[in-house]
Amino acid sequence: MQPFGKFCVFAVALCLSAVWPDTRAQSTAHQAAPAAAPPASATAKPLRSPDVIYVPTPPEVVEAMLKVANVRQGDVLYDLGSGDGRIPITAVQKYNVTRATGVEINPERIEEAQRNLAAAGVGDRVRFRNEDLFEANFSDATVVTLYLLPALNVKLLPKLLKELKPGTRIVSHAFAMGGWNPERTLDIGGRAVYFWTIPAPGTAAYAAASAAAGAGGLGSN
Repeated sequence: MQPFGKFCVFAVALCLSAVWPDTRAQSTAHQAAPAAAPPASATAKPLRSPDVIYVPTPPEVVEAMLKVANVRQGDVLYDLGSGDGRIPITAVQKYNVTRATGVEINPERIEEAQRNLAAAGVGDRVRFRNEDLFEANFSDATVVTLYLLPALNVKLLPKLLKELKPGTRIVSHAFAMGGWNPERTLDIGGRAVYFWTIPAPGTAAYAAASAAAGAGGLGSN
């Protein structure tokens, strides 16, 4: 090949290498790059399987629960098994409670509640905690709301009596607390709402509640 021809071949090869860099190097670099981690919501796991299937409390029952408990400014409300967050959000938004917390074991429901909270615009006074209600600390509550199951209410009763201050108001949608007689029972369109007040240790009312819980030896608050 003549010198001029060699020069042309060299020039063309040089141009091609500039336009199409070594694809093998690109492939190797691509394979070496670590895969992006999935979003936290995609990897979140429940603490354990929820005890109940989530069924939202109808708005009229939410209103009745908050009214029978006479919630107001100064109250600290905990909703145990808070689902989409409607009770804590309503308590702050409509009844001006000082602080409301939802305790929920299912992270999907927590995410839903956080979206509802953002839309409601009361995030400075409402919190949602992804916790097991049987292990959660809610001893600062003045009001506790529930929509669980009869057996879960009875299982929870010793914790309520031991950890909550006398005078704390308890409201349950649909289910009673075994042998602990409610102070009030409402019928809201065929749905029951039960109301109790935590009694002071050493009283007959406390002894009756403890007996209903099968926990007569609970310590004082």
